[in-house]
Parts: sequence; structure tokens; C-alpha cells
Amino acid sequence: MTIYEELKRRGFVYQETDSAAIEKKLNTEQVTFYCGFDPTGNSLHVGHLLPVMAMRLLQKAGHVPTVLVGGATGMIGDPSGRSTARVMMTMETIAANAECLRRQLSRFITLENGKAHFVNNADWLTRLTMIEFIRDVGSRFSVNRMLAQKSVESRLENGLSFLEFSYSLLQAYDFYHLNKTVNCTLEIGGQDQWGNMVAGTELIRRMYENEVREVHCLTIPLLMNPATGQKFGKSIGGASVWLDPERTSVFDYYQFWRNCDDAMLPDLLKKFAIELPVEECEALANCGNVNRAKEILAYEATALAHGKQAAAEAYAAAGAQFGFADPEKKVPTTSSILQVAASAAAVYPEVTFPASMLEGDGFWIVKLLTETGLCKSGSDARRLIQGNAVKLNDQKVADFSRMVGPADAPDGTLLLQAGKKNFRKVIFTK
Repeated sequence: MTIYEELKRRGFVYQETDSAAIEKKLNTEQVTFYCGFDPTGNSLHVGHLLPVMAMRLLQKAGHVPTVLVGGATGMIGDPSGRSTARVMMTMETIAANAECLRRQLSRFITLENGKAHFVNNADWLTRLTMIEFIRDVGSRFSVNRMLAQKSVESRLENGLSFLEFSYSLLQAYDFYHLNKTVNCTLEIGGQDQWGNMVAGTELIRRMYENEVREVHCLTIPLLMNPATGQKFGKSIGGASVWLDPERTSVFDYYQFWRNCDDAMLPDLLKKFAIELPVEECEALANCGNVNRAKEILAYEATALAHGKQAAAEAYAAAGAQFGFADPEKKVPTTSSILQVAASAAAVYPEVTFPASMLEGDGFWIVKLLTETGLCKSGSDARRLIQGNAVKLNDQKVADFSRMVGPADAPDGTLLLQAGKKNFRKVIFTK
């Protein structure tokens, strides 16, 4: 599988200036690319991590990331996705935040030995004079074109300062500067950055009117929760989940991933358990053991952000407090996950019943336990339910009167568990 195919398969590609050209460059050349982060705070949160994961994948494939911290653009603030202007920060705060971001990003991106560039746009933007900028950059963009950008259009009714209006041109100049100094030919970022990113490709082409410069940009789609329609990135009482362990403990960071919505699990595995081959992520999402898959996601995501030792300690602490999905309590490893996923889907004994059993009020859970052979009698089934030892589709059954209906088997199957190791895959045929 090529790196471009992997990016597509993991869901990291949304908009592209030229998909065929980008695919060819990534598959046949060593590409220097960049992604920018404004130091609006002293820590990243999980909502920032999508482009970071894409950068890590590209670097592992041999490409050279340029991590840009916006020491200059952070003085202004990107209006994209905002209804009000950002609070202005002092130069000292911006510099301190930039250093914090450098340390955090270095956990994900290898910066040593020339494998990546780490730059701060304050090093060149603060040296530009106003006249120089207006003459060389402003002359190459029409106001009409800038007004058409969504980030600008959405703010016009409530007011947009000239300061924020100029942000797109400054970001465009970043791409031009990096293309000139380190031969950067690709910019990546979130889908809300499309207008700013395309401005960069336009500026480069216009600055080199007599020379062909092939530059491109690629955006990553926003990650949405299909169950709620909300943007991924906030949890724990609605607060951001930070990479700084002083703001979000390693345990809470692990629990954020462990408690993710079931509907998001396939996407989260492919995008944040990126040390696992994509085939393993897909197999794990369909392994039939949702809680074990979430343990592995949480361990992998925490290991990237805080190290394997901290991730193992969080796994052990969470398991001791809430229980382990793996009866052997083994820390997840990347070597056996595919086998675990494959066997989890295959070893369960199957029992077949007519679909008519689910009609009307449904089928009594106690009777289902006895007729599948998981329990010898109704009293045995009640005892197991009382002891929280019965699960239906990996969810504990706590009520003796629980009725099993069509919603429990939307695809005609369900998984029933009694005790730690006794399972039945129940198939309902028409």
C-alpha cells in the first residue's frame, strides 16, 4: 500500500488542489511539506491531533515535515471557524506558548538529524515592512477574492477587523517563504483552512511568474461524531482534553479514548492508533469485543502522547477501577492484535433461532441464556445477572426482566456472554 493510499484509507484526505499530482509526488518523491499551529495556548488538545497524525504517517513514509509555530500569526489569530476576534496576547506569552508546543509536537514528529524542520514564522514575518508586504503580496490578491473566503464571509455581518482580514495573506506568505527556503511543496491542514491554503499556492505561482513551481495543498476532514453530530475533540464535562498532563492527567487522557462513542471507534482507530497497520485497525473495529478494541485504542493513543510506560500504568489503573476487557489483563501489544481480532470473531459458538422470537415484546433474557446453553436453569441465569456476569453485545445486563428485541440484533445477530469466557453468537433467521 502506498502512503497516499494509506492516507485515503484512514480518512485523512478531504480537499486537494490536484489529487493525481499529489499522489504521484507522495509515491515517487521525497516531499517537504508543512502544517502550521498558532500558539494561542500553552498546550495542544486532542482536537489539534488530526493533522499531527497525518504528519507522523508522512514522515514514517520518508517525507520531511516542516512544523510551523505561528509566533507572528498568533499575534493576530485566524478568523476561520470563529464568530468573534481572539484575545490579543503579549509577545512573551506567545513565545512561551510556542516553546510548549514545540516540546509537545516533538513527541509525535522526529525533529532530530534533519528529519524535520521546526520553524517560527515570527522569524520572517516580523522583519517585513508594511510597505514591502503590501507591494509584494497585497498587489497579487483581489479584495473580491478574499471576501469570498468562508472564514471572512461568515464574519462580515458582525464585523471583521483589518487585522484578521490580513491573516490569509500572512499564511500565504508562510508557504511562499518555506517554498523558497526549504523547497516545501505541500501544505496540509484542517478543512476549515482551505481558503488560506489555496491562497498560498496562488501566491507562490504569482511570485514566480516566469518559473513553474508545482505546489499543492491537502485538507483533512473534520472528525464528527455520527451519533451526536458534534465535532470531535471535547469531552470530560465539555472541557478540552489537553496533552499537557498538568491540565489533563494521563489517566483522564486514557479514559477519554477508552470511553469514546461506539459509533466513532472505527474512525478513531484508523486515525489515532496509527502505529498499527490500517488492516489491523479495521479488523479490530469489527472484532466483536468493543471494550477490548477501546482499550487498545486508548493505550495506543496514550502511548503516542505520553509514552508506553505511562500508557501501561493508565491501562492498569483504569482496569483495576473499572474492570478489564481482556481476562488476562495483558497490556495491548501491536504484534497480536490481528490474531486477537480474527479469533474473537471466529471462536464464538453459534446458535440459530427464528427471527420471530424477537417479535412483539421480544424474548426474555433469562430464557435466552438457558436456550443457548449458557445457563443450566433460570435460577442460574438470574444469579449470573445479579452478579453482573451477563453481557449482551458487550453491555452488562442488570435487569432480570430485560427483553431482547430487534434493536439488539439489527443485522440479525447478537453476542451473548455469561461469565468471563462463555460466549454465544446468536443468529436469527427469517
